[in-house]
Amino acid sequence: MNQIASQHSQSDIKSLPQFSQINIAEIKDSIEEAISNCKNTINRVLEQETVSWQNVIQPIDEIDDLLGKLWSPVSHMNSVVSNDELREAHDACLPLLSSYGTWVGQHKGLYDAYMQIKNSAEFASLTVAQQKVIDNGIRDFTLSGVALEDSKKQRYGEIKSRLSDLSSTFSNNVMDATLAWQKHITDKAELAGLPDSALEAAKQLAESKELEGWLFTLDIPSYLPVMTYADSRALREEMYRAYTTRASELGPNGGEFDNTKIIEETLALRHELAQLMGFENYAERSLATKMAESTQQVTGFLEDLAKRSKPQAQKDLQDVTEFAKKHFQVTDLQAWDLAYYSEKLKQQQYSISDEQLRPYFPEKQVVSGLFEVVKRLYKVDIVQRENVDVWHKDVKFYDIVDSDGELRGSFYLDLYARPRKRGGAWMDECQVRRTRVDGQLQYPVAYLTCNFNGPVGNKPALFTHDEVITLFHEFGHGIHHMLTKVDVAGVSGINGVPWDAVELPSQFLENWCWQPEALAFISGHFETGEALPKDLLDKMLAARNFQSAMQMMRQLEFSLFDFSLHEQYQQQNPVNVQSFIEKVREKVSVLKAPEFNRFQNSFGHIFAGGYAAGYYSYKWAEVLSSDAFSRFEEEGIFNPQVGSDFLHNVLEMGGSKEPMALFVAFRGREPEVDALLRHSGIAA
Repeated sequence: MNQIASQHSQSDIKSLPQFSQINIAEIKDSIEEAISNCKNTINRVLEQETVSWQNVIQPIDEIDDLLGKLWSPVSHMNSVVSNDELREAHDACLPLLSSYGTWVGQHKGLYDAYMQIKNSAEFASLTVAQQKVIDNGIRDFTLSGVALEDSKKQRYGEIKSRLSDLSSTFSNNVMDATLAWQKHITDKAELAGLPDSALEAAKQLAESKELEGWLFTLDIPSYLPVMTYADSRALREEMYRAYTTRASELGPNGGEFDNTKIIEETLALRHELAQLMGFENYAERSLATKMAESTQQVTGFLEDLAKRSKPQAQKDLQDVTEFAKKHFQVTDLQAWDLAYYSEKLKQQQYSISDEQLRPYFPEKQVVSGLFEVVKRLYKVDIVQRENVDVWHKDVKFYDIVDSDGELRGSFYLDLYARPRKRGGAWMDECQVRRTRVDGQLQYPVAYLTCNFNGPVGNKPALFTHDEVITLFHEFGHGIHHMLTKVDVAGVSGINGVPWDAVELPSQFLENWCWQPEALAFISGHFETGEALPKDLLDKMLAARNFQSAMQMMRQLEFSLFDFSLHEQYQQQNPVNVQSFIEKVREKVSVLKAPEFNRFQNSFGHIFAGGYAAGYYSYKWAEVLSSDAFSRFEEEGIFNPQVGSDFLHNVLEMGGSKEPMALFVAFRGREPEVDALLRHSGIAA
C-alpha cells in the first residue's frame, strides 16, 4: 500500500467506530445529548441575519453527521451481534430519533431558510450537488408535513414514531422465531441425500451446543441444503412448515412471535400518513421520491413482465412435475418438493449441481476475484487494513485506493451466519463522503454483511455460486457508496438516489459472476487452486436460466403483493392480508403456496426495511442494470473506456442528478426491457 494512502488511513482511522468501547448503559444518554445538540445548532444558525449554504446547511450537516456516527454502530451491532441488553438500548432510542426526524421535517424556520437559499442569487453559484440537496430538502419538508396545521403535525409525529417501533418489533419477532426453532437429528439415515458440506456444518453446530449428531436451524445456510437435497420428504415438509410460518399464529412457535397484528397496524398507519399528506394511498406517497411516475406505471410494468414470463414459468413447472412423476412416482408435487426435484431435474439436464461447484469457490479466491473485477473495471486497488476495532473476530476491514494513490473509501466485511445475526445480506453506511466544516474530506465507510457458512473443520469457507452472486450484489451497493466523488452528504453515494434506481449498481455487478473471463480468477479449487474446469463452466452457463421464469414470477408475486396491498388499502374496510396475498398468487404464482404459508409475516423488506410499496424496485432497476451491462457485452466486458464511463456517469455521481439523466449519459439512450428478458432466457 503506498505512502499517500497509508497517511490517509492514519488520519481517517480516528473517525471509525470503536465497537469494543461502546458502553450499552450509556447509549440512550449519548443519543439524547446528541439530539439536543442538533436542535440547539439548528435554532442557533437560524438566528443569524444572513441565510446561506455556508452558515445554515453546513453546520447542520456537521452536527447531523456526529449523531449518525453515534447511532450507526449501535444500529449495526443490533443487527449483527444482538443481545437482550443491546436490543433494549437500541429500541429505547428509536422514539427519540423518530421524534427528532419529525421535528426537523416540520421545522417551519428551517424550511423557510431552504426556500430563501433556493430563491437567492447564491443558488445559481452552488454546485449541482448542493442545488440538488436544497431541492430534495424542500420536497422532503413538504412530505414531512411542514405545511400541516398543528394538530395534524402532531398526529404525523405520533404515526412516524409508532411506525418506527412496529418496524423494530417486526424484525425482532422474525429473529426470535428463527432462533426458537432447531432440529436435532442423531440417526444419519434421516439425512440421506445431504451433501457433505451441509452434514459437516450441522455436525459442527451440534458440537458447539455439546450435542451428539447433527443440528439444523432456519438460517438459510442450514435450511436451503435440506430443502434442496434431503431425500426425506417428512424432514423437508417439517422444515418448510417451520420456515414459512415464522412469526405467525401457526407453526411450531405459533402465536409466540406473531407479526399479524403488527402488519395490520403498520398498513393502517401508513395509509393514514399518506392521506394526511394529501395522497390517495401509501403507494402514491412512496412514488413521490422515486423514478417511477405513477402507480399505474408501476402496476403496468409488473403486469407486463408477468404476462411475458408466465407461459415459460408454467412450462418450467410442468417439466419438473412430469419429471417427478416419471422418475420418482410423485403425483402430488408440494411446495417442499419443488427445490428437491428441481435440483434432480437440473442434474439430469445439465449434469451440474451447486455442490459440485462449491469447492471451486473458496472464500479467499472469491473475495480476491471480486476485488480483481473491480480493479479492472474502475482502476482501484483494495487492500486489507489490520488492527481495526471490529464487532466480531470474523470481520475484516479494507481500504479502496485509486491509481493516483488517493483513498476512496473503506469497508467492513462480515460474511458468516451466526446466532442473533439478522438474516439476509446487506450494505449499510458507516459514514458518508463529505467535506467537513474544517475543510477536510471525510471518506465513506461501508458495512458489507452476508450470511454464508463459515469454515468447517480444516476447510475454508466454500460458497455456492448463488452466494458468490449475493456477495457481488452487495459489493455493487458498496462501491456506489464508496466511489462517489460527491462531497455533500445529502446526495453523496447512495444518499438521495431514488429507491427504484438504487439497485442498479448492485444488480449490474452480478453480471461478472457469469463471464468466463472473470470466472477464470473468481474461481479456484480450494485444494489445487485449479480454476473452474471448462466442462463445469459450460454446464453452469447452460444451466444459468434453469427455471428463470419461475424465479421471475416469484419476484413479481412479492412486488405485486407489496405494491397493490399499499395501493388498495381502505380505511373503512381493512384488508385481510392472508386472503390478499392468496388473490395475488392466483394471478401470478405457478405453484400455489400451501394455505398455512405465512410468507408475509417475515417479509422484512417491506414491514421492517425501506421497501414498502417499493419492492418493485428490484425488477425496475434490473431493467436498467441489464441494459447497462449490454454495453459491456457489445464493447468488451473489461473495456476500460466503458468501465470509466460507468464510474464517472453513475457511481461517482451519487444522488446529485436524476438517475434517468445518468443512465442516458452512460448508455446514450433510455433503457429498454429486452436485455432483461434476454439475460433471463425468457423469450421476448
